[in-house]
Amino acid sequence: MKGMTHPAPIDVSIGSESIRLGRFMKFAGVLDSGGDVKEAIIDGFVTVNGEVDRRRGRQLQVGDIVGFEGRRVRVCR
Repeated sequence: MKGMTHPAPIDVSIGSESIRLGRFMKFAGVLDSGGDVKEAIIDGFVTVNGEVDRRRGRQLQVGDIVGFEGRRVRVCR
């Protein structure tokens, strides 16, 4: 949307080329428990590159940006 600003994403190094969405959210400290991650994803509160994604097993690639509750976290190698 025009005029909206987003906070700069925080870079989180995963040490590889890809990681599953649910695992990344726990690894990056976005949420602490797998149950909370699963619920947030299924309920549509998580975005990947600005779009809601309800697939916990989605493969994220380096450069993807995950959003949750106003936080943005970027997958880095």
